[in-house]
Amino acid sequence: MKLRPRRLILNLMLTDLERPLGIRDAITAGALFGIRESSVRVAMTRLSADGLIAACDRGVYVLGPAARDLAADVSRWRSRLKRLRRWRGTWVAVYCAALGRSDRKALRARERVLALTGFRELDNGLFIRPDNLAGGVAAMRERLYGLGLESAALVAGLHELDADSQARAMGLWPAAQLNRDYRRTRSRLQAWLSQCDALEPEVAAREAFVMGDAAIRQMVFDPLLPDALVDGEARQAFFDTLLAYDEAGQGIWRRLYQHASDHRQASSGAALH
Repeated sequence: MKLRPRRLILNLMLTDLERPLGIRDAITAGALFGIRESSVRVAMTRLSADGLIAACDRGVYVLGPAARDLAADVSRWRSRLKRLRRWRGTWVAVYCAALGRSDRKALRARERVLALTGFRELDNGLFIRPDNLAGGVAAMRERLYGLGLESAALVAGLHELDADSQARAMGLWPAAQLNRDYRRTRSRLQAWLSQCDALEPEVAAREAFVMGDAAIRQMVFDPLLPDALVDGEARQAFFDTLLAYDEAGQGIWRRLYQHASDHRQASSGAALH
């Protein structure tokens, strides 16, 4: 897998927001993917300059202010399904038609926020999602603005759609594909968990990162649709397997970091003698 140093570093930091990332651990991780030490150092310097990471000690970094809000939202994927509430057939709407599309940077940020929160476009500039999450419209409005949606975007509840609009709304999401992906990814994770103990540590760490990155991204961008639109049991089964996979993967990476640290200390001690 060809992996950019920036993506590797940010993903490692997103795994546990409470655990700072030392540059030596970043270099150890980079080596697994053929990334040179110099490339890791350059990437961390640039991420720091962009405000995406910040030094908390010599050679040790945490996420910076430019990434903190989005990172905090993404890192809550483990509790995402707890947000689900009974759906009563109403919608949360975001009206963006008055915002324009000429500012490409603002447009990309807007599209990213709407995708992350499960919205789809019903009509020109009108994006909707089922109102089935804890806190309702008010909580979703706060979350959208917190993630960077322009404050000029109108966020409101949408009720009593006409029959044609309701039918179109119900078909905005690829429900069949989502259901297939729940089952397919769960099967892959289960297969890996059944044989990961037999893998070499470096191979296990590399595979855990690659598969975990894709599976967690799938969970982060899941639109959290109500059971009326997707197979909620298949989603829950996928999620439970992902939690077990994530725990196993984090254990593998902790042991890898510890082994690298022990090796550095042993080499340092030998050099002194």
